[in-house]
Amino acid sequence: MKHIITTALLLGSMAISAQEKQDSVRFAEISTEILNRGKAYTELRDLTKNIGHRLSGSESYEKAVKWAEEKLRDAGADKVWLQEVMVPVWVRGKESLQIKASNEKWKSLKMLSLGNSEGTGGKDISGEIIMVRSMEEYEKLTPDQVKDKIVFFNYPFSQSYIETFRGYSDAAKYRSTAASLTAKKGGKFAIIRSLSSAFDDVPHTGAMRYADDKKIPAVAIGSNIADELAGLLKTQKIIAKLNSNCGMKGERLSHSVIGEITGKKDQSVIVVGGHLDSWDVGEGAHDDGAGIVQSIEVLRTFKNLGIKNNHTIRVVCFANEENGVKGGVQYGKTAKENNEKHIFAIETDAGGFTPRGISLDMNEEKRKQIQSWSDLFLPYGIYDFKNTYSGTDLYPLHDMGIPTAELVPDSQRYFDIHHTEEDTFEKVNRRELLLGAVAMTQLIYMIDKNW
Repeated sequence: MKHIITTALLLGSMAISAQEKQDSVRFAEISTEILNRGKAYTELRDLTKNIGHRLSGSESYEKAVKWAEEKLRDAGADKVWLQEVMVPVWVRGKESLQIKASNEKWKSLKMLSLGNSEGTGGKDISGEIIMVRSMEEYEKLTPDQVKDKIVFFNYPFSQSYIETFRGYSDAAKYRSTAASLTAKKGGKFAIIRSLSSAFDDVPHTGAMRYADDKKIPAVAIGSNIADELAGLLKTQKIIAKLNSNCGMKGERLSHSVIGEITGKKDQSVIVVGGHLDSWDVGEGAHDDGAGIVQSIEVLRTFKNLGIKNNHTIRVVCFANEENGVKGGVQYGKTAKENNEKHIFAIETDAGGFTPRGISLDMNEEKRKQIQSWSDLFLPYGIYDFKNTYSGTDLYPLHDMGIPTAELVPDSQRYFDIHHTEEDTFEKVNRRELLLGAVAMTQLIYMIDKNW
């Protein structure tokens, strides 16, 4: 009996080793294909330089829709279609922010209105600045202290977190709520310190929201400018003057772009995607042009290597992630209405930097299964499987009980350029971008084969 058990264990070990060897060979083929013949980098150059930034509802976004449709067909998708989605239309227009102390001249500050903010209607709005360093400080202010003032929320992006997304999440509440908090106590407009890990003069935009119908402007300034303003406020009264033309202009019919390779075994769907829109500054290279071209690369690699996928592999270029998430919501709604079976979805929306891991937002059984493949990923620099979040566009699918995930690149530089004019093609490294596509393709291969 002991001999039989020992023989069975040995045969089982040999079978596992043979399977791992087969998967290791396939991982190497995927890596070699993408690093040598991948098109993600050249396609990102095309998207960023020939179309540029592409805010939902803009003409440039509509050009990006046609671009994505063409690239998915070129990559070998069996089917490509557009999914209708109504998106908000927000425009920036001309804007300026100036400050001055008593008996001094006006000084212009580099700034950006926050996304979805209402402006001043092209008129000057001015008032005295008061500064708070936290929500707690603001809550202690009475309406009389805030009325007709400009509130400067000088809350710094924490440098203590090694995972910079934690610093971003910590500071994000100031961007989203500053305008409504200020309006509630009678203030004229809000200024926030940008959600930035850098120490420079570059302002960062990003979405904000209104809690009620009282809508006042909100703008962001760079970290160095915020420090300079804080220094001035220690010794003197400072007046600010804002003139801006931004605001919402209703809704527009637009589209997410979808392409897929039909499954050979069944029609259950594996989603890989990013968001096609970007903010209206910079070129939307890391956020999220990188994710779009990486996702298309996954599909292309399956076709080029002749991998016969069991399940349908679907690339989704989501509309309107930045200022509404309408594309993600519509995709989830349509999938539910059509009774489509999804078995897994991953988004890449954290920049095109060197991939470090994969965040797994799913039950423990599925998470442990993916973690058991870690030895296959380690030679490619993928070691971190501990996080449990997934992409914003995937939350509707996650709420339906579908396992979701997100690629985790090195984030140390991401929030230096996130939502700024600095997010350009030149900030993306070819090998780092392609390695992200390698990791995504390897994961999709394993999911398709084992689930």
